[in-house]
Amino acid sequence: MKTIIVPTDFSPVAVNALNYAADMALAVNASLMLLHIYQIPVTVTDTPLILISVEDLKADAERKLNKARQEIEHVTSGKIKIYAEAHLGNVTDELEEICKKIQPFAIVMGTTGHSAVERVIFGSNTLSVIKHIAWPVICVPVGKEYGTGIKKIGLACDFREVAETVPSDAIKSFAAQFKAEFHVLNVHYQEPSAGLSEQSAILQTALAGLNPHYHFIQHKDIEDGIHEFAEKNNLDLIITIPKKHKLLDGIFKKSSTKQLIYHSHIPVMSLHN
Repeated sequence: MKTIIVPTDFSPVAVNALNYAADMALAVNASLMLLHIYQIPVTVTDTPLILISVEDLKADAERKLNKARQEIEHVTSGKIKIYAEAHLGNVTDELEEICKKIQPFAIVMGTTGHSAVERVIFGSNTLSVIKHIAWPVICVPVGKEYGTGIKKIGLACDFREVAETVPSDAIKSFAAQFKAEFHVLNVHYQEPSAGLSEQSAILQTALAGLNPHYHFIQHKDIEDGIHEFAEKNNLDLIITIPKKHKLLDGIFKKSSTKQLIYHSHIPVMSLHN
């Protein structure tokens, strides 16, 4: 059975991502795993002091997880299986170990935490997960609901070494679960390269089963171009391939005010090659 993992820090944004994941689980007949990964807080002094015991941290985490699980069970009328686990350690490392064991359908995360501190910590964790976890990671914007489902998917592609870098089988497998209309977006700030036609043909063959629509958009800013197209065409999900291009670095620059993931109203899924 498919499993969707939902890492949570119990913030409102994380709860929103959990609700999104629960509706997705209902749609694709998947189970849910709620995961809270905690660390021991220490004071920043000449002599570090542990502020709370490991036992108390674990007990608090399990209490909150149990409450979250009960709320989702109530909302979904017990129609999906829900598991909950609390782990002590690094978010990315612990999540990777769990993914190796259960091979999840997807990981669903909020993009920020509740407070300013949580935005730094949880936002940083989300970025780390996207960069290092091989499984699909779906970043859910603040306040975004699953609603009527995923009916339109867009793939952001730079058409470079398509055969080696685009995980076409994984994309087709994911998209098939939703029977979604599929769009391929190529946003460029200058004239298309000479090899664009050849790479486009290769991708068209690889994604043939999805009957994708292709869009070649000239825009001075790649992130803005993707966002504008997604909004105008009512996309429900944008797929990016982090290791394939530098889009991810631009998205998460602290100084940038044009951050697709943090400012978009549309969920963004990272899928490694």
